[in-house]
Amino acid sequence: MRLVKRLLKSILYPLYEVRLFRKLDLNATPEHVGVILDGNRRWAKANLASSKSGHSAGARKIIDFLSWCEETHVKVVTLWMLSTENLTRESAELQPLLEIIAEAVDALSRFGRWKLHVVGATELLPEWLTVRLNEAVAKSPTREELIVNLAIGYGGRHEITDAVRQLLKENLAKGANLESAIDKMSIDEISRHLYTAGQPDPDLVIRTSGEQRLSGFLLWQSAHSEFYFCEAFWPDFRRLDFLRALRDYSQRNRRFGK
Repeated sequence: MRLVKRLLKSILYPLYEVRLFRKLDLNATPEHVGVILDGNRRWAKANLASSKSGHSAGARKIIDFLSWCEETHVKVVTLWMLSTENLTRESAELQPLLEIIAEAVDALSRFGRWKLHVVGATELLPEWLTVRLNEAVAKSPTREELIVNLAIGYGGRHEITDAVRQLLKENLAKGANLESAIDKMSIDEISRHLYTAGQPDPDLVIRTSGEQRLSGFLLWQSAHSEFYFCEAFWPDFRRLDFLRALRDYSQRNRRFGK
């Protein structure tokens, strides 16, 4: 019976995927998609593998995902690869994770199809990793058909704090006093100092693994985003799952807080 079910799935799922893609209105594709790549460690546990294997499997999924975004005309993707909280993990787990992230970013750079941009508190990262990331970004294409933000050492609260701090420093450097610098603060001015400054806010935020919370991801930018939560662990996330997310997004009536 299990064999029959697997056989049916192997036949029907590709047909369903093709049908779903053909029905999508690519004019309604979100311009910016943010993704919380969650579930690597739980995937590893479910597959009786090491945490390192789970993170490696998740890293391999990234190029596939970006290819799906490209074919559906997404313009900006933000991938949350490492949070500021992740940096407090024990060295035995953190060091292999950092190495996997460096290798994944190197692979994206070598792939040579997308413009890479690192967003996060890079000053909190080990120097060797910052150097690797900067080299990979410098080697990535300059064309902007698809911009890929790599959120590494990223935390939403940290980003907002950094933006406000930089805005105050900028105004004080111009000779403004503290009271005047505070008075000049505005939503637009703070937005101009975010890690994603100059980019559209995310239209759609996807989180894998079944968790239904943002955990600090793009807190400022996602004020009017649509959210899609998928049960699949990130390494198991399929093109079909992504197409379902796009279909769900296209059927929503976005109100932008109105």
